[in-house]
Amino acid sequence: MNSPVDNQDLLLDPRNQPELPYSQPQPNPSNSQSQPRRLRGFAATAAESAGNASTGKGKREREKEKERTKLRERHRRAITSRMLAGLRQYGNFHLPARADMNDVLAALAREAGWTVETDGTTYRQSPPPQLAAYGGGIRSVESPTISATSLKNSSVNVTAALDSQQPHVLRMDGSLSPAASLDSVVISEIDTRNEAEKFTNSSPINSVDCLDPDQIIQDVRSCDDGNAFTGSQYVPVYVMLVNGFINNFCQLIDPQGVRQELSHLKSLDIDGIVVDCWWGFVEAWSPQKYMWSGYRELFNLVKEFKLKLQVVMAFHEYGGNDSSDILISLPQWVLEIGKENPDIFFTDREGRRNTECLSWGVDKERVLRGRTGIEVYFDFMRSFRTEFDDLFAEGLITAVEIGLGASGELRYPSFSERLGWRYPGIGEFQCYDKYLQQNLQRAAKLRGHTLWARSPDNAGEYNSRPHETGFFCERGDYDSYFGRFFLCWYTQLLIGHADDVLFLARLAFEDTKLVVKIPAVYWWYKTASHAAELTAGYYNPTNQDGYSPVFDALKKHSAVVKLVCSGLQVSGIDAAVADPEGLCWQVLHAAWDHGLTVSGTNMLSCYDREGYMKVVDMAKPKNNPDHHHFLFFVYHQPSPLCQGPVCFQELDYFIKCMHGDICGDVVS
Repeated sequence: MNSPVDNQDLLLDPRNQPELPYSQPQPNPSNSQSQPRRLRGFAATAAESAGNASTGKGKREREKEKERTKLRERHRRAITSRMLAGLRQYGNFHLPARADMNDVLAALAREAGWTVETDGTTYRQSPPPQLAAYGGGIRSVESPTISATSLKNSSVNVTAALDSQQPHVLRMDGSLSPAASLDSVVISEIDTRNEAEKFTNSSPINSVDCLDPDQIIQDVRSCDDGNAFTGSQYVPVYVMLVNGFINNFCQLIDPQGVRQELSHLKSLDIDGIVVDCWWGFVEAWSPQKYMWSGYRELFNLVKEFKLKLQVVMAFHEYGGNDSSDILISLPQWVLEIGKENPDIFFTDREGRRNTECLSWGVDKERVLRGRTGIEVYFDFMRSFRTEFDDLFAEGLITAVEIGLGASGELRYPSFSERLGWRYPGIGEFQCYDKYLQQNLQRAAKLRGHTLWARSPDNAGEYNSRPHETGFFCERGDYDSYFGRFFLCWYTQLLIGHADDVLFLARLAFEDTKLVVKIPAVYWWYKTASHAAELTAGYYNPTNQDGYSPVFDALKKHSAVVKLVCSGLQVSGIDAAVADPEGLCWQVLHAAWDHGLTVSGTNMLSCYDREGYMKVVDMAKPKNNPDHHHFLFFVYHQPSPLCQGPVCFQELDYFIKCMHGDICGDVVS
């Protein structure tokens, strides 16, 4: 028996205490765990920072996953487009530009001799239809069943094939971009053309009565040259519509003049026209207020004449020099921002601003009423795509050229006539605005040489010659450690700008052909430094290949290279330092070696017969083992055909050579 003391000890032992309902907190049925202790002071701040970091990390992961999803989708579309392009090229299948799997299956089933009804019912037909041999003619294929979505997005209507056609018409370069809409449009345009009409129809301008004796003799002598292109690849010819038909309020001011011009162009048997869509007209007065009414009327006229259409997203200024009486500036609201912040424009060494286009330094700077430069470009392109969605679906618009710099070309505005440049000056570097200077400082710091955060101070001025400068002369600073660093940085800005804008252009225009214009900076090409090319942004001295890195970026977006063909003869002093043919040869073959599709355009000069034939030789190289040729050619006219001093007979002959027509048509 326990003593009272022992009993007291037992009662004091906590293990022997009774479990009272209030002795311990009971778990909350709504919460499986007790509430954590509230943190205070420094601990609370640290915990909040950790939570925000975790949230930010999760958001970044989600954004990365979205980008990966976009890349996978683009890869899938690229594979599908290549499959469709192969069927069109090698199987003569007339598939819509945006065909889906139903269209492909229906076409394959019909090719195998099955009958496919519009509701999808498929059954065997007996006996199976005989197939025409490849090369001897194009098979007649029924139009495949097209869903409502496919019909809405289709760029080309499937048409009945002709009884006979040249095999080269259907040839398509295997290295073309996945988006094959332009090729299918060109093929459809050729397929629907009547062969007899193409070879027997001649324009009224071909009459011998309208030619003087010298021209007739020249025609006879040149007929042998033209015969070399008879039956060659068909290269579509587009003509650039001159400016002046759209005013500052984006209104069509001379519809009758446009009709007359289109009638002249139609008589030359051209394939289509090219129209500049000016940023300074469409978004002239207020940000994101787009006016397309004038272009809508113009495009309807083009459609009325049954011509194809290419458009240029013109983000640059036009005119304002001695060679033009028309001035098309950047949007007024952009110029107003430039008055307060002139660093949005390219700047030379003397601090002079060039308002021809925006500096690439503002591509990712929110200085344009809350938007960056590339956001402004993307909004403009997206607005155009939305406004003219019906014309894309109908196949009227076959390609979109993206303006990427001065004159719409991928280059710096390094030789501006307004700032005093005259041919053959080397030009000046255009990197002195504060945004590009900050970029240069970051690049020099990253390289570990902060003293290199400067631009060359011995590069001369706009009209200098290479030998007059310490930077561009033989064994000059352009090939020093600093010179190589600066020039690599300078050209990388050009490549980065093209990469960023084309990425957004591909999102806006999807499978439509994107065209990038490459300049022909041929003066000083025979010198070691290639000074004019360096200031324009192409790091292409004799010991470097300045075009391959550019074409690597263009290939990522399946862009079509538009090469400016000079077609000019140089003589005298120019012959020792200028080489337009050498430059074109380098650019042309570099693009083809990278698997890019190439097109061409001319300078403003009206060529003679010899100049035209140089362009034809370039467009369709003879004895090329890979059978490379231009996808299309754009003729840039200095003035309207119905007003300007254009040599109709020479232009008509040039078009026939590009089409592979018979030389005899010119002099008959």
